[in-house]
Amino acid sequence: MEPDEHGRVSVQSLTGFSDKEGPDELAESALENAMSKQRSYCDGMSRRNMLQVGLGASAAGAMGLAPALAANPGNAKSGVDVMRDDVSLIILFLQGGLSTIDTLDLKPHAPAEFRGEFDPIDTVVPGMQVCEHLPGVAKVADRFSLLRNFTHHDSGHGPADHFMLTGYAPRAGFNGSLKPNNHYPSHGSVISKKLGPRGSVPPYVCLPKMHRSGGAAYLGASHAPFEVEADPNAPDFAVPDLTPPLAINANRFDARRELMKTVDRYKEKAEISANSGTRALTTFQRKAFDLISSPATRIAFDIHSETEAMREEYGRNSLGQSCLMARRLVEAGVRCVTIDHTNWDTHYNNFDVLKNDLLPHLDTGLPMLLRDLEQRGMLDTTMVCVMGEFGRTPRVNKYAGRDHWGPSNTILMAGGGVQGGRVIGATNARGERPESDPVGPADLSATIFHSLGINGDDEFHTPEGRPVKIVNDGRVLRELL
Repeated sequence: MEPDEHGRVSVQSLTGFSDKEGPDELAESALENAMSKQRSYCDGMSRRNMLQVGLGASAAGAMGLAPALAANPGNAKSGVDVMRDDVSLIILFLQGGLSTIDTLDLKPHAPAEFRGEFDPIDTVVPGMQVCEHLPGVAKVADRFSLLRNFTHHDSGHGPADHFMLTGYAPRAGFNGSLKPNNHYPSHGSVISKKLGPRGSVPPYVCLPKMHRSGGAAYLGASHAPFEVEADPNAPDFAVPDLTPPLAINANRFDARRELMKTVDRYKEKAEISANSGTRALTTFQRKAFDLISSPATRIAFDIHSETEAMREEYGRNSLGQSCLMARRLVEAGVRCVTIDHTNWDTHYNNFDVLKNDLLPHLDTGLPMLLRDLEQRGMLDTTMVCVMGEFGRTPRVNKYAGRDHWGPSNTILMAGGGVQGGRVIGATNARGERPESDPVGPADLSATIFHSLGINGDDEFHTPEGRPVKIVNDGRVLRELL
């Protein structure tokens, strides 16, 4: 089963038939497909056309069935203090780069061209301050900690994205504009590989879409994310991958399952199943039907079942509703949810955009997520990490904006073993770089995986046989835990 040029696999190749065929044609098509060595492709087909039975598979993370199909958990117990199979991860990735000098690490005593227009306010934690336009965040500061000594060497979107979402700087020749283009697997894909799914829900989900560095790289399609590709705040929000077309009724759907069983028996009799690729495809087919018909999966994605009051508390915007969806998914058993929210690339009118657009959404969605997790008894087992690919330049530019700045950044972390109410590290008086004890993406990865019970010293192997450690020599930030 080979992907097309877009990294996708057709439903016809997955199930052996399309929803437009009649019963006779279904049987003939399925048997012919089982015996034929020809592979079906979907070159040039639209997403909707390709998903004619409601679900497609992605060899590169674009469609998202694969993570639930062939996960093969490794030994997560080795080399860790405590096995935490119950811990999940939510990454709130503020794509473009949050201006942390204006939000989480203000410098009110710096010269005007550095300190910017915002004032700090006290939080519920003595000595910890945040931006005046984050009053909601200030009220839940006892649930999170700030990592202010965070730094790395790359200030370009693509490479920095990859660095933050994988823990590895990309190798030479990386083109961050391609999707997906991981040199190394994302955190979610590693979690999928090592821990596998819980029940019928996918282990790794990206919403509203998959970030270009959110893929599985050499771990393969089985550990690519399930990608929602829809805004949870849209009035007609639905996940088409999980909804068979109305033209396919339940009886016909069940008939297809029975037909697949017949085809499988025929294939066995013909000894086709001796081929390992065929066995894998059969597993994908079976699990595709399981996922599309799974009540748990459909319920998890049904954000419309939430009360209007709950949805309002999260904020009726993409970021707020994505946070609500992340809570629902984790509650249903998803191990890792990555929220890709844009656009935080404030080269122009930084202060106006933050004050009137971006920060109000963050200030409702994030605090409500932490409160909701806590009230449901889930915060101890759900790590929340808020980050962008880098910070912004300490000096304000001539367009009242701030540019890319890898040398200093602040990461907000909560839950999953992270103690709240702490400030770890500090930057210098102008927010240019950490004063001491700098930490970086590899250390963040080591801490995340440690908290989920994954040994960062374990190795994967690339298709060429090259061993690659899960964590690139990072240390667990025990001061956070």
